[in-house]
Amino acid sequence: MDPSSHFVFGTHPDHGVVATATAHTPIHLADWYLAREQFEQVPGTPGLYRLTRPEQDGIRRTRQAVHDLRAQGFAVYTDYSLDPVSEPSPSQRLVNARQTRLARAATTRSPQLRTTPTTSPAPPATTIPATVAAVHQGRTQ
Repeated sequence: MDPSSHFVFGTHPDHGVVATATAHTPIHLADWYLAREQFEQVPGTPGLYRLTRPEQDGIRRTRQAVHDLRAQGFAVYTDYSLDPVSEPSPSQRLVNARQTRLARAATTRSPQLRTTPTTSPAPPATTIPATVAAVHQGRTQ
């Protein structure tokens, strides 16, 4: 851990995702920032905060909190799994999404290569009635 860190994020076996402020951050400031990032104090353990409702997308919310604190100029130490730097960048996610679409298209049968015809077969050829044929023969042009 970097000795100049302001906040430390990690996981706890009983409390889930937790955060604490180091000696470089005043307690009232740490409380204010962590409360805005949806962390609450753990009862009976001063200085330890846990993520509220971790079952509701807890990892993403924790990564966002780490990102927000770093954007404010704080040095934040996290577990690797909670570090937003470890997730792919938006451009990398676009490349992965494109590769997934191409792979799916390559394994899917084309709708143009159907084995059954899409239209009904042509009706059988009929003979022209004799009266119609006679009318056409007598016409002059």
